[in-house]
Amino acid sequence: MSDKKIEDLEGRLSDANFRGDEKDAFISPREKRQTPSFALSNIDNSPGLSILAYCMSSISMTVVNKYVVSGDAWNLNLFYLAVQAIVCTLAITLCKNVGLIRNLAPFDGEKAKKWFPISVLLVGMIYTSTKALQFLSVPVYTIFKNLTIIVIAYGEVLWFGGSVTPLALLSFGLMVLSSVVAAWADIQSALSGDGLTGDAVVAMSTLNAGYAWMGLNVFCTASYVLAMKKVIKKMNFKDWDTMYYNNMLTIPVLIVLSLLAEDWSGPNLERNFPKESRNSLFIGMVYSGLAAIFISYCSAWCIRVTSSTTYSMVGALNKLPLAISGLIFFSAPITVGSVSAIFLGFVSGLVYAWARVRQSAVGQTVLPTKQPTMSASSQSNRDAANS
Repeated sequence: MSDKKIEDLEGRLSDANFRGDEKDAFISPREKRQTPSFALSNIDNSPGLSILAYCMSSISMTVVNKYVVSGDAWNLNLFYLAVQAIVCTLAITLCKNVGLIRNLAPFDGEKAKKWFPISVLLVGMIYTSTKALQFLSVPVYTIFKNLTIIVIAYGEVLWFGGSVTPLALLSFGLMVLSSVVAAWADIQSALSGDGLTGDAVVAMSTLNAGYAWMGLNVFCTASYVLAMKKVIKKMNFKDWDTMYYNNMLTIPVLIVLSLLAEDWSGPNLERNFPKESRNSLFIGMVYSGLAAIFISYCSAWCIRVTSSTTYSMVGALNKLPLAISGLIFFSAPITVGSVSAIFLGFVSGLVYAWARVRQSAVGQTVLPTKQPTMSASSQSNRDAANS
């Protein structure tokens, strides 16, 4: 029920009480018992709350990821991703068993075999994402993630016969410009006042590593999305299926890679989980796994009570508070260059979202990076991995 109807109902009840009309103002015990569900229904159908929930879950996911991997001695990214996958899989299974998730199909071994290569691509995407986030600030990471849209778009043109409109090309140009400005601002901040001193050399080395991982992440993400787009039509996955299989199938891969490639010695574990921050790190790791569920639910909620167009615009607008959160929580440098890059990235997202809206409105082929066959949970699972 809309807010307008609620206001009209409250107004009629107030008027009835004022007139002394007991018949109109009377609420039966049965109706009183239904009041909580009535309020819950209003919350469940509130566009504003759904948008706020989606934005908050997305921002919190990125902030928590940055907090966990930003330690000076942190080198257990694969273990971290394994914990995320385990928590997410257990949460989905629990929700299914208690009846909160009803459209999750039973596990199918044949589908798992066909989907396994997609899960391997997902491992590459999320691993490079956490490595890039480890070396780059949240605003720069957020801005550079826009470049993924360009690679996916032209991958669609090459392999699926997609098209790119002039307005989309404009947004791509703004995305590239915002990334160049962000990189320039980062480099200037690293070199400010010190020339190539020891600290500046270390800062530049960190930035170079971050840009390298970011470049790998852009291509890993595009490969994952394009491959998933091709396979998901054949799999007939419903809501939650993609997230469930992705997380469950990545668990053994991540655990084996972590045991083989990461240092599990006592001293290294002590460095990664210092006593003073050990509990908060574990809480953050568990929350990051649950956040994928939150993003999935909030994405589906937002699409259901608004529209896919509104969801696209919210995703574009969400870039601004996401970048600002990095300035607030992690003291990223605030300079003319960094602010300009955030603004350009924000505008490019708006232009791209508007290009999608216009092309959908005239009934043309949807822009390459939009996947109409993908469920809300599948889309939001990709968002969660990208965060």
